Amino acid sequence: MNNTIANILRFLILLIVQVTVCQHICLFGYMTPALFLLALFLLPLELPLSLQYLIGFATGFVVDAFAHTLGVSTFACSIVMFVRPYVAHFLNGSNNKFENIDRPVPGVKDFRWVFLYTLILTSVYEILAVMLETMTFKNFGHTLLVILGNIIFTVFVILCIEYIFHPRVKNEA
Repeated sequence: MNNTIANILRFLILLIVQVTVCQHICLFGYMTPALFLLALFLLPLELPLSLQYLIGFATGFVVDAFAHTLGVSTFACSIVMFVRPYVAHFLNGSNNKFENIDRPVPGVKDFRWVFLYTLILTSVYEILAVMLETMTFKNFGHTLLVILGNIIFTVFVILCIEYIFHPRVKNEA
């Protein structure tokens, strides 16, 4: 129960920060952080898939409502939540789909795992969101620059926040 309350509070805080602050940040004209993705990434992997999809859809819907993007974030967040268990399975390297899948936080997983998990899922979101928003291959170089800038900035901010608020767990042996 305590973990559920912490997840809900983290979720609400990150959504509020996203719609009030992060949407108005645009570094160098290319980089806008999608900080709310952290809330999706830190959800327990043991949640039923249908609940994960619903949370992803609702998160994207809220972001779209404040950003006036007409379903772009809703679609991208839904796809991220669909891909998320497969990315975790791939990074764990286990034969069984749900074997050895823990919470995706720095104290439980090493830096490489957390970095790749964040990078892959952020890339999926940014590619889908930016391509759906532009809906053209005209000026593809600029679009690619925006995608790469958003990925780099978002991954950097998410990793900083994760390592500040999830200190490493010391091995007790």
